[in-house]
Amino acid sequence: MTTSRTASPPWDVWFRITATAGFTLLIAVAAQIAIPLYPVPMTMQTWAVLLAGAVLGPRWGVASVVLYLALALAGLPVLSNGSGGMVAATGGSAGYLMGFPAAAFLIGWAREQGGMERPLPGFAILLLAHALILACGTGWLILSIGLDPGRAMQVGATPFLIGAVVKSVLVLGTLWLWRRLRTRP
Repeated sequence: MTTSRTASPPWDVWFRITATAGFTLLIAVAAQIAIPLYPVPMTMQTWAVLLAGAVLGPRWGVASVVLYLALALAGLPVLSNGSGGMVAATGGSAGYLMGFPAAAFLIGWAREQGGMERPLPGFAILLLAHALILACGTGWLILSIGLDPGRAMQVGATPFLIGAVVKSVLVLGTLWLWRRLRTRP
């Protein structure tokens, strides 16, 4: 009997599990790099989330993000300013956090399709992933805090646009460096 998928060597699975845990830690550390804004801070989390998808692919990238979110819900201080617990599910940042798995999946899927190989398509896909996160966050601000849509866009999306561009460039640069290091003799 043949299958369409080939079995991965055992060390490959352990490497992926270790890398997934490593990216979970990277997301937690990146959350601590924050600029305080109202109602949510600007952090480096999205850089780490999108990088996880780009490096690990859709399944393992999403796994690293879901593990991060589970740790946050469990109360570990992995969110910005060392917070955790139910604030992850109910606070102002909850919508952004809910968008993380979908964004990591999108970037991982795009990588598998070859969309992250060239800078301009990769940049466009990264901006799309940022837009997805911002849409989830802005929608949450409308629903949870009761902001009107215009005000929600003003405080929940607009301040993050320049950061989305910068972090997208950083993801592309980090991917380029990662590929160079992987191919060195």
